[in-house]
Amino acid sequence: MFPTVSLGPLVLPTAGLVYIIGAWVVLSVIERSAKAIGLDAEATYGLAAISLVAGFIGSRLVFVISHWPAYQSNIIGIFWPLTSGYTPWAGFLFAIAAAILFGRAKRLPLGPTLDALTPGLLITLITVSLADFLAGPGYGIQTAVPWRINVFGIGRHAVQFYEIIVAVIALIVWWAAYRHYRYDGRLFLMATAVYAGGRLFIDAFRANSPLTASGYHTIQIMSLIILLICVFLLGRMVATDNVPSN
Repeated sequence: MFPTVSLGPLVLPTAGLVYIIGAWVVLSVIERSAKAIGLDAEATYGLAAISLVAGFIGSRLVFVISHWPAYQSNIIGIFWPLTSGYTPWAGFLFAIAAAILFGRAKRLPLGPTLDALTPGLLITLITVSLADFLAGPGYGIQTAVPWRINVFGIGRHAVQFYEIIVAVIALIVWWAAYRHYRYDGRLFLMATAVYAGGRLFIDAFRANSPLTASGYHTIQIMSLIILLICVFLLGRMVATDNVPSN
């Protein structure tokens, strides 16, 4: 909808600007949350930074490999421009792998580290949704509701804003819970359950959501699985808390 923004003589891609600003905010928030939880803030910041870089490189690398004929005669195109041409799932896997390796090397505890990373992860999702709204291909199904937005002259659900609202609610849950629970991964599970539950509902309003061969929304299936896993693990933690110690 707003693919570029003009700053004097410069015309810059809005998605790129959103991602750059978002990365700075994510790293700053993670550093602060690590300090609040009592983790090694420098190591946690490093883990987040390495994961972001690995995710970016991995996402671009897999896209280039998948579309190699288009780049074979244009090697410079691999490195510039970088405004498009990424494989999100590959970036996610590369980021997770980098986080695991770095976390093990720095001996960061799993549960508290996940709790400290949660605000940054949610802000990352907000950044992706905002970039998708400004310059991405995402759009909602056609509707006549009063809060619809016009996309190429057609009233549609503002699914990206729905996603942002869900992420903000999950952030509020994290903020409300972090003073009252142990930092053993519960904050991560709570916030993740809230976000997954929200995406399970709102993805029904996205018009270009990826579908299975049977016509089911892939993101809804993944959200349901993640929600059930989070609820199960939280239930086990609560049950463990209620077991009397000898």
